[in-house]
Amino acid sequence: MEQRRRSWSQIFLLVCSLVGVGIAIYLTAVHYNENVPLVCSGSGIVNCALVLSSPYSLVPGTSIPISIPGLLWCALMAGLAIVGLNAQPGWLRPAQFAWALLGIVTVLYLVYVEVVRLHAICAWCTALHVLILLVFLVTLLRLTSPAQIPAELEAESSNSDRAEAARPSRRS
Repeated sequence: MEQRRRSWSQIFLLVCSLVGVGIAIYLTAVHYNENVPLVCSGSGIVNCALVLSSPYSLVPGTSIPISIPGLLWCALMAGLAIVGLNAQPGWLRPAQFAWALLGIVTVLYLVYVEVVRLHAICAWCTALHVLILLVFLVTLLRLTSPAQIPAELEAESSNSDRAEAARPSRRS
């Protein structure tokens, strides 16, 4: 049962990451190609054009859109989820959580910029932010849940417990 729960959480992380990859690719295409239409409101509080054309939409000191690091973040999280589907190395939970923590800290900064500095919200960015929040929550739950013993080790432990119980006790 634990294997099934672990698989579902990794599938969830993978799906969220892949949807995030799609959003990041779209936002990158909008940035670099004038022929790609921006499907989002262009006025009011939800104003993707304002957010995506602001100086905050670029990696500081470069002309690289912030969607590129977002794409890389999602791709790496997808890779970690694929590792989690195939195996459960001891480093996976902390690595997924650390990567998700970096993502959520970045999201908090970007939401601050949108709300406080720009007074506008990008719907596409918000969708990606929600995905990163969900990924963070799942990795936090996985990190705080008890580590599971792989089936092979559990079987070995059960066999050694039975062998120990079968030995005559030596009490003095």
